[in-house]
Amino acid sequence: MSAYDSNHHTQRAERRFFTDAINAPLLTREHEHELATRWRDDDDEAALHEIVFAYSRLVISTAMRFRNYGLPVADLVQEGCIGLLQAAARFEPERNVRFSTYASWWIRAAMQDFVLRNWSIVRTGTTAAQKSLFFNFRRLRAKIGRVDGPLRREGRERIASELRVHLRDVELMEGRLSASDQSLNAPIGENGEGEWQDFIADTRPLPEETVFEHVDSMSRSAWLHEALDTLSERERIIIGKRRLRDESVTLAELGRDLGISKERVRQIEHKALEKLRALLVCRVEQPGDLIFE
Repeated sequence: MSAYDSNHHTQRAERRFFTDAINAPLLTREHEHELATRWRDDDDEAALHEIVFAYSRLVISTAMRFRNYGLPVADLVQEGCIGLLQAAARFEPERNVRFSTYASWWIRAAMQDFVLRNWSIVRTGTTAAQKSLFFNFRRLRAKIGRVDGPLRREGRERIASELRVHLRDVELMEGRLSASDQSLNAPIGENGEGEWQDFIADTRPLPEETVFEHVDSMSRSAWLHEALDTLSERERIIIGKRRLRDESVTLAELGRDLGISKERVRQIEHKALEKLRALLVCRVEQPGDLIFE
């Protein structure tokens, strides 16, 4: 079967489903209660099929409300049918509520989740505030009277107040809804000689640079530890606290801890640095790279 024949067959099946769903007879409250009870208590699949088919028109009408988000209506209907089945699985007939009222929430929730997952490759509506903004922004924008162009600050503040969200959330959502996804491989200009990705600079180091830096860092660390092992215990304490910490200890503090004057600490530190420099100069071009002056 060719792609054309397959697509034509799919369209015919969709039209037939829509027609049958719209023409399906409505259920009375009593018959609806009977079907829901048979499905819940006896796992009667025939009862489930009847109640789901009778309310497929509700799925279709809800899908039409979401068709402006650029997604196929048939896909929305499929997601709505999943919500309808979830409603049938959770419906409690004894609560004296019509199934259509209960199922409406599940159908709408299933379609909203589908829209949020597929409207953009960038995840949208991850919080309740963002979800409310996404599905109400255009309606409130039209209510304000602004069909196109950016909103003024008072318009954003009005939307934020009505939906009880932060003004910053409204500004971010306005930017998201005003721009559509675009492929990084899309050509630029009339001749199409370049692509958008050509303008994205990768500031990360190259893999070989990362490896070289890692190896060099390990080597320098080993050399420094070898050099420190040649110092006396007091010299290592002074160098460690004065040169190898993010926040160095003052000469006076070290002097109090070691029981010597701060001038003596300075002299020991200077002598220890000279020892380290002499040992490292044969391996490192600039010993200051390891121990800051």
